Amino acid sequence: MITNKKYFHIVVVILMIAVILFVLGVVVLRYHVEGETNMPFKLSKIAIISSSEGMDKEAIDTRWAFDVCQNNDVYLYINKNENYGKTEVIKEIVIDNIQIEAKQKDKINIYKPDEQGEKQIFKTKKENVVSSLVYTGGVETNLNQLKISNQGGLVAFRCANLLAEYTSNEEEINHKDLLKKIGVTEEDLQIKITFELIIKLEEGKEYQTTIDLDFPIENVIEEGTTSKEITDLKDYKFKRD
Repeated sequence: MITNKKYFHIVVVILMIAVILFVLGVVVLRYHVEGETNMPFKLSKIAIISSSEGMDKEAIDTRWAFDVCQNNDVYLYINKNENYGKTEVIKEIVIDNIQIEAKQKDKINIYKPDEQGEKQIFKTKKENVVSSLVYTGGVETNLNQLKISNQGGLVAFRCANLLAEYTSNEEEINHKDLLKKIGVTEEDLQIKITFELIIKLEEGKEYQTTIDLDFPIENVIEEGTTSKEITDLKDYKFKRD
């Protein structure tokens, strides 16, 4: 009788452990699939502007000389979650572990906003090339100073593809036509970029997701400038680091 009770208790304990492990497994699986469901801040929109640019250089035997670049400017909108229930403060927004896939990867760089820029956010120059970006939380958003409002705002970077030199003796050059003039194709311009977006809060919490984007936005060769807004962001699952 004592032996039977002992076995009964062992079975009960094993069943309890099995139930606990099952519940934990379901919770872990659900978190893996859904990620954080009630963050203090959320990624609400991604805007991409693709364009062509001719960077002036010294012309020797022609009227004009340009280094032709195809730029892709990315804007990430980080908004406060009004349903979160309490006030949190952004410490940093980090863009890290940037991976690039392209035909001529060595000609592609990531650029931060230009610190001295007054009328333009980006300038495609060597001193602005970065491998990661950190936006610091502050009173208000200032892209050129790499600052974001600690209650939500905007962060941005540029992915630029330095393509070729173009020279001309024409009276005027329309920079929107430069991609057509150097004869590139949509296939030549294709870029896939992957990076980690990390939201760090003052109290120590960190939320992270991996984002992948394709550049440029279609028809940039013909139109010179194209854009796109992505608001369906359900595939980007944030998780606690």
